[in-house]
Amino acid sequence: MNEIKIILVDDHDIVRDGLKVLLMNLSDIKVIGEVSTGFELFNLLQNIKPDIILMDISLPKMSGIVITKTISLEYPACKVIMLTASVNEKSVSESFKAGALGYLPKNIRQDELLDAIREVHKGNRYIAKSISDDVMNKYLSKNKSEALGQPKVEGELTKRELEIIELFAEGYNYKEVAERLSISYNTVETHKKNIFEKLEINSIVELVKYAIKHGIISV
Repeated sequence: MNEIKIILVDDHDIVRDGLKVLLMNLSDIKVIGEVSTGFELFNLLQNIKPDIILMDISLPKMSGIVITKTISLEYPACKVIMLTASVNEKSVSESFKAGALGYLPKNIRQDELLDAIREVHKGNRYIAKSISDDVMNKYLSKNKSEALGQPKVEGELTKRELEIIELFAEGYNYKEVAERLSISYNTVETHKKNIFEKLEINSIVELVKYAIKHGIISV
């Protein structure tokens, strides 16, 4: 039987030590490396290639979400299981969007941790049983809405951001948007940057397309 090779990524020694204890002496699983930051992980990945990375979601300087996005692009054969001390619908959504296949709380039992590792190694998604139905229902409902092309508004775009989207889409420039909303030019620029990040777009043209598609403006 081939061993499932694992790298541990957590900035707390005690957490990594605890995971190693849970995973030691198993015939099909082997910890081949451990690091405390994303920078250390990418250095390590130049020399060794794990099957699975157990990734702390909250890391200094570079979050587990950001690291996972990069891994999905540059090391697609490496599967990521996200570990978190705080479970919520937003982190579930962001983890899977980033490319993670697993999502577990840090107080996971050994038997479920092993189940998660083995399932993710097969290419299956795994979400801890202890995560509440309410959190999962919100995540699944949100993803269903996005799949149907409904706008990502609630919980993401503020009322002010929607106003700015509408004005940009109608052809107003930065100065005109600022004047109509009685805010500064710099505030408009900040809102625009946040909107682009939330909608994952890079230009006003894409913003106009989004506004038309989701009925923010009519044509």
